Amino acid sequence: MKTIYLAGGCFWGVQKFFDQFQGVISTQAGYANGPDQAPSYQDVCASSGHAETVKIVYDEDVISLTEILNYYFMVIDPLSVNKQGGDMGIQYRTGIYYTEESQIPEIEAVYRQQEEKAGAGLAVEKGPIVNFFSAEEYHQKYLDKNPGGYCHIPGKYFSLQG
Repeated sequence: MKTIYLAGGCFWGVQKFFDQFQGVISTQAGYANGPDQAPSYQDVCASSGHAETVKIVYDEDVISLTEILNYYFMVIDPLSVNKQGGDMGIQYRTGIYYTEESQIPEIEAVYRQQEEKAGAGLAVEKGPIVNFFSAEEYHQKYLDKNPGGYCHIPGKYFSLQG
């Protein structure tokens, strides 16, 4: 199993989106790449420096990192700085945070392809995961618990597979 961390705006939709794919073993909503102290949701909303991020554990024999990243770019605006949909603030920044150096070539290849497609430099951070703190339980699988909850990702994207 491999792990990648993706920040793509509000983590509710990012988690629900990736839960649908074969080969995604588990997802967890949390806060990443801010100060080393575990934040609360209120801290994050008050600009603690953490990004709302989803930890994705996947089976690379079923789904490749390239596929995961291509799906990721389907549901974010890669040119937007600290904003996705109606959500604004540093916690809504976009980022690809790897766990192994071996993931870098795939990340770089997809990133270059997306830059060419956009015709501009991307506002998506890329680098190693520095820290990750699980979000409060009520945030886990939030849109499953609250089907009418707000999400910047269009609903049609939640049923691409099965």
